[in-house]
Amino acid sequence: MAVIDNTRSAYVSNGGFAALNTLFATLATWNDARQTRKALNALTDRELEDIGLCRGNIEDVAAGARNV
Repeated sequence: MAVIDNTRSAYVSNGGFAALNTLFATLATWNDARQTRKALNALTDRELEDIGLCRGNIEDVAAGARNV
């Protein structure tokens, strides 16, 4: 008796697209955090204080923490 598994090909073709989407989303998120860190690190301590941050908050802000 032979059993044919026909669910694998549908999963692989759809899974490949989903994996590619996930990869691009991850890269976009990483790049947004990188740009945020770069911009905030370029500010002086006084400028950071004006917007209610200190140097210790930069990583939290870049990571997307809500209550900084």
